[in-house]
Amino acid sequence: MDQKFLRAELLGLVDEKYRKFSSGLTPGTNNILGVRLPALRKIGKRIAKADWRSYLETAQVDSFEETLLQGMVIGYADVELPERLMLIKDFIPKIDNWSICDSFCTGLKFTKKHKEEVWLFLQPYLKSKEVYEIRFGVVMFITYFVEDRYLEPMFLNFNAIDCDNYYVKMAVAWAITSCFTVLPEMTMIYLKANDLDDFTYNKALQKITESRQVNPDIKVRIRCMKRNKK
Repeated sequence: MDQKFLRAELLGLVDEKYRKFSSGLTPGTNNILGVRLPALRKIGKRIAKADWRSYLETAQVDSFEETLLQGMVIGYADVELPERLMLIKDFIPKIDNWSICDSFCTGLKFTKKHKEEVWLFLQPYLKSKEVYEIRFGVVMFITYFVEDRYLEPMFLNFNAIDCDNYYVKMAVAWAITSCFTVLPEMTMIYLKANDLDDFTYNKALQKITESRQVNPDIKVRIRCMKRNKK
């Protein structure tokens, strides 16, 4: 696809109100055009049915939308697992905010058919020191791996994360909440004995108490587990 044509198409879809809204959700991201996700998905699907490899080889990252579109195409493309994993590996360094990270993860639905391979693929990212590599691994876990056979090894990964970034801590808290709503007994055992920092731990408790899927009586117990600041 001609990159100038694509850029012109994106500029023609700009919604200024949506741009302001999106910018407010992603502080520090200054290259948002303001193209709504359904329009981007439509373009992504069209590219994925055409010469998507050439597109990815020449694609620009001048705007939030251009980067997000590349992630969408990787998710939509009809490609064998080894090549798709390589495409994902090449894309991850382009992730520079939580929104692109989370949207990218949501689009990798092929994971449902290749869980073991993707689980192994994620391990280096969960052990990384890079903010969005870690968040990518955690959000992939939330999206595709909240089930009993993956819980204990994932909890070990959470214990080992050494990153003071807000978006990593919030992702881990969100993950623990997801685990609690699906597998409360296993998650409660972890909450009673973990190596999480106080912020992440307390934020996880807060999110659990805010969940509509958790029994009110359980929420009372959860509130009593909060760590007091030293």
